[in-house]
Amino acid sequence: MLRWTITFIIIALIAGVLGFGGIAGAAAGIAKIIFVVFIILFLLSLISGRKKI
Repeated sequence: MLRWTITFIIIALIAGVLGFGGIAGAAAGIAKIIFVVFIILFLLSLISGRKKI
């Protein structure tokens, strides 16, 4: 999932440099959403991993 976030961030940066505002905004928005989901899943895995110890 982190790979998708990095992919969309790169797409947003390239689109921003080339002047494609709508595409850059959309890619940045998708990257933010995926990043938040990744962080939530990471925190959940940390919490669930500690209960087993």
